Amino acid sequence: MDILPHEKPIQEVLKTIERLKSQSQDNPIFDSEIKKMEQKLEELHGDRLFGDDNAIVGGLATISDCKCVIIGQEKGHDTESRVRRNFGMMHPEGFRKAKRLMLLAEKFSLPIVSLLDTSGAFPGLEAEERGQGWAIAENLKEMARIRTPIIVVLIGEGCSGGALGMGVGDVIGMLEHAYYSVISPEGCASILWKDAAKNVDAASQLKLNAENLLSLGIIDTILKEPLGGAHHDPSFVYKEVKNFVTEQAHILGSISTELLLEQRYIKFRNMGKFIS
Repeated sequence: MDILPHEKPIQEVLKTIERLKSQSQDNPIFDSEIKKMEQKLEELHGDRLFGDDNAIVGGLATISDCKCVIIGQEKGHDTESRVRRNFGMMHPEGFRKAKRLMLLAEKFSLPIVSLLDTSGAFPGLEAEERGQGWAIAENLKEMARIRTPIIVVLIGEGCSGGALGMGVGDVIGMLEHAYYSVISPEGCASILWKDAAKNVDAASQLKLNAENLLSLGIIDTILKEPLGGAHHDPSFVYKEVKNFVTEQAHILGSISTELLLEQRYIKFRNMGKFIS
């Protein structure tokens, strides 16, 4: 008997752009993830320089038996909260806040858990005036050499420097229908072809889906989602992310600091391939 279309792997049924559009506004967001995963969270605020950025939430947390520092971009769940959270687009003080919490984790030898879900760093004039590019670059430098395990999970959108500024890790997991890209398909099409309507072609060429990124060595693990996407069964996704985080925390915690840093360095040095 032939397999019905809905029984085939989603990668065979939907085009890349259709999978991106399936990223529902009802998908689990950081606030939901952390409430379902952790047993206790002590949220910390501010960058000790300018102010607090509501687009990022972070603090000291316990996930099962794993004590850690968790950080993540928060988009909000309705109009009011999305405006307050700036739709998950961080200002420089958000990246500095993330760095402060990561250095705190290093001080107390706690693993870092970074949950990524952003359409990019905030592109406004005020963000550039306060050193957006420098803040992202500083995070890349610190995350490359921070002396504690870093676990990264892409739970939705992972766009541009907004994701990369919190995305350097020893292990990177990614939800099955999340995406990770230097630019959105519409932005790419506008630059290359001066036509945002060519986003279908751009999405295909960007290789931004989980299976593409796994084959290129950008991510390490694909976390399964329920049929139709994470919003159809959030509890399934919470369990997948929680199991991944706790398992990797125990594995990475058994590795010496020097070897951990060396493996992290090699991991990112090996990224990048010429493909036809």
